[in-house]
Amino acid sequence: MNEIAYQQRRSEIETYFDRTAAQAWATLTSAAPVSGIRATVRAGRERTRENLLSWLPSDLRGQRVLDAGCGTGALAVEAARRGAQVTAIDLSATLIALARERMPSDLAGAIDWRCGDMLDPALGTFDHIVGMDSLIHYERAEVVNALAQLAPRTLRSIVFTFPPRTPALVTLRWVGRLFPRGDRSPAIVPLAEQALKRDLLAALPRWQLGRGERVSTAFYKSHALELLAPPTADALGR
Repeated sequence: MNEIAYQQRRSEIETYFDRTAAQAWATLTSAAPVSGIRATVRAGRERTRENLLSWLPSDLRGQRVLDAGCGTGALAVEAARRGAQVTAIDLSATLIALARERMPSDLAGAIDWRCGDMLDPALGTFDHIVGMDSLIHYERAEVVNALAQLAPRTLRSIVFTFPPRTPALVTLRWVGRLFPRGDRSPAIVPLAEQALKRDLLAALPRWQLGRGERVSTAFYKSHALELLAPPTADALGR
């Protein structure tokens, strides 16, 4: 991974969610009424989250889950309700603070909220890692390298999303470049599905591609992909 490019992009994302978009994101991820573009984004994100959760076991008792790029914590809460011990991490201190505020009181102790880098090896080993929309701002090589760093610390599966390379998304990315830099979010990078799969299999030769699901609303395009870890003695013994 180009460490300088990764750190620069990480800094842009952190600044955007901590300052520029903090209130908008708080509203989008709440039950407050929204309209127009935000309504389609909310609907798309809810469908995507449901897809990712459906790929995890319904009973997660005794298992560790990393919500990598947890945002305001909706997915982490659902995983904890299934019995998982969840580590939920995000670059944005603002979003983590909001996630803590929203956490149901009956889940106290089930979720470890952290502000930091999802690739930090000090986080430990997990049964499942979920990255919902947390890699959408990176080029294909950076996405593959990030997943390759997470894989050795994953016993069962990694489920993540990426923006599919469609004419609509490519156009939206081009139009976004017309806005002043201070008024726009970090660029979303559409990826070609087959090229991404090819590179993932090359980087993780013992892993298998699992399920895939695409969600498309008017202003939200996302493709979810499941990566299945090779069997290990630890995973087989549980």
